[in-house]
Amino acid sequence: MNNVVTRSSRNTSSANTAGVRLQKALADAGIAARRDCEQLILNGRIHVNGKQITQLPCFVTANDVITFDGVPQQLNIASDSADSATLTATSSNNKRTYLLVNKPKGMITTTKDPQGRVNVLQLVPHAISERERLFPVGRLDADSTGLLLLTNDGDIAFQLTHPKFGVLKEYRVITTGLASDDQIAKLKKGMYLLTPDASGQTRAKRASMESVRIIKRFVDRNRGDRTVLSIQLREGQNREIRRLLARVGLKVRELERIAIGPLRAAELKPGQCKLLGKRDVDRLRAAVLATPVKAAKKTRVRNSK
Repeated sequence: MNNVVTRSSRNTSSANTAGVRLQKALADAGIAARRDCEQLILNGRIHVNGKQITQLPCFVTANDVITFDGVPQQLNIASDSADSATLTATSSNNKRTYLLVNKPKGMITTTKDPQGRVNVLQLVPHAISERERLFPVGRLDADSTGLLLLTNDGDIAFQLTHPKFGVLKEYRVITTGLASDDQIAKLKKGMYLLTPDASGQTRAKRASMESVRIIKRFVDRNRGDRTVLSIQLREGQNREIRRLLARVGLKVRELERIAIGPLRAAELKPGQCKLLGKRDVDRLRAAVLATPVKAAKKTRVRNSK
């Protein structure tokens, strides 16, 4: 058998069988988006009452001691949290903040960095950061720029990043060389990308672009030929656009995210941000609700040597 099980229907490492799901509690506390919190758990970086948690589901209550990389976390969990409806009502009363930022090149998308590099949270105005603990939704690598959502709403972060919701993100990409029709056809067809997982195995997962089109080709003997592409993704793997383009012989010179669902902000300069109002948040939620749920694609797994 070549299927890798990363989740178990019975969690022998779970500290509790009632309460709120651990990844939801972590996301609501602003540790990271829910999907990223799930990966933190599977990577063994979360402990509950001194016990390492490596499987899901895991449920926690207000009486549990939860640590992330050995640091105790203050989670907002109702003391009578055995009832999930009570938890939902409690969390819904918390103030939610949504901040759209234009990430500059060289800035990393994380909440903490052991190397002390500049991260996107440093773009948050002090008046907001001193009262709200925000986290980035999804990722943009250090060399990429463009729109990124910061929030303390774990539910919408989960919906915007989980593949089953498939919310569109649009990118403007400049490549070296003149992209050919054959290269574009290969990108539209899709291909498998190999990515190692926490277990040491290599997972081959199909990656495809929702759409890709050539905006303009430039012939320039001084700066070099280049092509401007418009690319839309519903599900983004790690450095997916760069890896897919490399597979067809195109090197990325610039990569900018210009839209997250219905959100666009051409007026935002690199390093700037804006607080989203109710209208923008409602549009974002509507995009999530309107997105058709697709069946999960099969994933090939190969043992790494």
